[in-house]
Parts: sequence; structure tokens; C-alpha cells
Amino acid sequence: MSSDLERAVGLIRTVPDYPSAGVLFRDITPLLADAAAFTAVVGAMAEPVSGCDVVVGIEARGFLLGAAVAYAAGIGVVPARRLGKLPAVAASREYQLEYGTAILELPAQTLSPGARVFIVDDVLATGGTMAASCELVEQVGAVVSGIGVLIELVALGGRQRLDGYFVHALLSY
Repeated sequence: MSSDLERAVGLIRTVPDYPSAGVLFRDITPLLADAAAFTAVVGAMAEPVSGCDVVVGIEARGFLLGAAVAYAAGIGVVPARRLGKLPAVAASREYQLEYGTAILELPAQTLSPGARVFIVDDVLATGGTMAASCELVEQVGAVVSGIGVLIELVALGGRQRLDGYFVHALLSY
């Protein structure tokens, strides 16, 4: 691991009981603010994106990472948004979070049938958000070529919900 990636790991803060009691929130904002650490993370996350047509970044921190990864890979980026944030919706999916439920939507006229999609988010926890994102991509006829996350919380078992998908996690806790 490069020294910039090692420093990036040290910049991630763990915030207990946020957004609700019992949740250990991984705050990546100090990492995002550090140019060298952010550049190293984006470069490492972009490595498996080769051959994809577009990145889907999951709201909200997945937007930041997804856009940077797409830029590094030379491809476009599409946001997967929370309910009610898009003027035109191609597909929507309700899913379970470790602390409630949510709905994700894909914007209309952004993913073509057969498009090879790499989905990016900051954290893979229980896998609900990522599984819903995969279902959204497939619902519009595109193909999930891979999944990239900055952090995988291994004990929460999210990877098991993504059986059959290539999952690239930069860091595991």
C-alpha cells in the first residue's frame, strides 16, 4: 500500500452513534479534504473500471467518489438519488438500511440498455443500498460490470447480498 493510501486510512474518522444509536459512522470528509490521499484513493478505486461505459455513484458520498473515479477512468457518471430528487425517473427501488428504509432512483435517459456500469459508493455495510443500486441498473437494461467501495464493513455481511457481482473494496474493517 502506498504511503498516500496509508495516510488516507488514518484520515477516516469513526463516529459512534451516528446517525442513530449503535451505528459506527465512517466519516471520510478528512480524507476527501487531503489532496494526496484523495488522489491515491481515486486512482486505486478506478483500477477495476476498465471496459466500463459509465459509473453510477450512490447518494451522497458515492457521488463524490463516483464522479472522481469516472473522471480518472475517462467515462461518464450517473447519480443514484434518494426519492424525490430527480425531475425524471427511469427506475426506483425501496431497500433496507441498517437503521431504516430508503428509496433510490435513477434518472431517465442516462443508462442505455447493455451499458456496462461500475457502481461506486463509500461504504459497503449490510449491502441493502448496493443491492438496490444493482437492481436499478439492471431494471433499465444495463449490466453491472463491477462494484467499488472505499470501505467494506466485513462483519455486517454486505458482500453476501452481492453474490455474483465483482466487488472491489479498497479498505476492510
